Amino acid sequence: MPRHAWRIPAGLILLSLVPMLAGGIRLAELSSDPAVTAANERFVTMPVPVVVHIVCATVFLLLGAFQFHPGLRRRRPRWHRMAGRVVAPAGILAALAGLWMAVFTDLPAGDGPLLMWIRLVFGSAMVAFLVLGVAAIRRRDVVTHSAWVTRGYAIGQGAGTQALIFAPWTLIIGAPSETVRSLLMGAAWVINLAFAEWVIRRRRLTGRRTAPSGHPAVRSAEPRPAAAAPPAGAAAPGRHPATADQAPSPAGP
Repeated sequence: MPRHAWRIPAGLILLSLVPMLAGGIRLAELSSDPAVTAANERFVTMPVPVVVHIVCATVFLLLGAFQFHPGLRRRRPRWHRMAGRVVAPAGILAALAGLWMAVFTDLPAGDGPLLMWIRLVFGSAMVAFLVLGVAAIRRRDVVTHSAWVTRGYAIGQGAGTQALIFAPWTLIIGAPSETVRSLLMGAAWVINLAFAEWVIRRRRLTGRRTAPSGHPAVRSAEPRPAAAAPPAGAAAPGRHPATADQAPSPAGP
């Protein structure tokens, strides 16, 4: 496999490092029986959805990154299918756990109703996209399956893009207000989905330009007219008029 093909999963893993590191720190905190504070109360008092969200999101982001390696999809289709049976449920569970926390836990400092609704919209969309992707592959509709799971994975990578947005904003402008923080987090999901749509469109255009054999498809602008039949008694192309009506001799060259 060409080395440059690994840039896609490597880049996706790098993008997810910050949220995975934060999730690992949170799991370590919960495993140490911490004292309840205002900062961790919503996690300590209801740890199950937190653990499910962090573990499933980590599996979804890490294993899902390799699903975008074109060589693995073509040359290891069995591995791709087996990994997909883990990635899709993990992503759905991670999104459902996130929705549970958004609705049934107290809002932390800095969050507000606007961010809660933004999370509900994108979390529900992530579940819907992954379910549609699973339904499409069960119909053996690979193109539609690829499009839906790409959108679902883009939403799952929202936390990584949010980290890229918040870091320069905080350094240059300062800590954002509640409303600005909500809008920045929503913008990260919108950016990821816009990039996903660009990837999906690029795949479709590439597929249209490529024939099933893998060679570029050649499409003429106008259909070629059918060759007109020669008039009766006319010589066939490449034969002398004098011998046009004479059959070739079996002993001839």
